[in-house]
Amino acid sequence: MQAIALANMAITTKCLIEWQLHTMTRPYEAAGARWDEIDFENKLWIIPPSRMKARREHAIPLTEQSLAILDTVRLVSGAREYIFPSIRDPKKHTDAESINKALSRIGFKGRTSAHGLRSLASTTLNEQGFKGDWVDAALSHAEKNLVRKAYKRTTYIEQRRPMMEWWSRRIEKASYGSMSITGYRTLKLAWISSVL
Repeated sequence: MQAIALANMAITTKCLIEWQLHTMTRPYEAAGARWDEIDFENKLWIIPPSRMKARREHAIPLTEQSLAILDTVRLVSGAREYIFPSIRDPKKHTDAESINKALSRIGFKGRTSAHGLRSLASTTLNEQGFKGDWVDAALSHAEKNLVRKAYKRTTYIEQRRPMMEWWSRRIEKASYGSMSITGYRTLKLAWISSVL
C-alpha cells in the first residue's frame, strides 16, 4: 500500500488498484466499471452478466472505503461513463492491464499481479475463518458441483457485507501512514477531529 501511495502514477490508476483490491474483482471487471452500475442507495456495485466471466449478474457490497475511492475518482470521471477512464481516450475505460503495468513499474513484477490481489483476498478471508461459500460468492466463482449448482441460488449478499467490511478495514489498516485513498481518508478525518 505504501509503495502504491508513493508511486508516480495517475490518481485513477491508484484508485483502480485499491478498487480492485477492496471489491475482489477480476482486472477487466474493475477496469470497465461504469457509474451506472453503482447503486449508491443500497451500497452495491451490480456488474451486468455481459461483463462477467460466468455470464451472470454479480452484486458486490460496497464498504465505506470503496465508497471513499469513488468519491475521490468522481472528481476526475464523475461526468463520464466509466469510473476509470483511459488517459489516452477518456470515452473508453482504462486498459485491464493497467494494474499489472503499474505494479511492474513500482517493483512488484514477479511478486504480485492484478489477479494476485484476488488470491490475497481469498487466502486472507479463508484463513480468518469466513465461510468458503461467502468467499467464493465474493469472487464470483462458479459452483463446480453440478447438484449444488442446480439448487444453490443465493449470493450471500447480507452475509458478505460484514466480511467485505472486515476486508476493507484490513486494507485500510495497512494504509495507515500512507497517502493511499483509504489511508488519506483516515488521516483527513483524524486531522478534522484534532482541529475541532
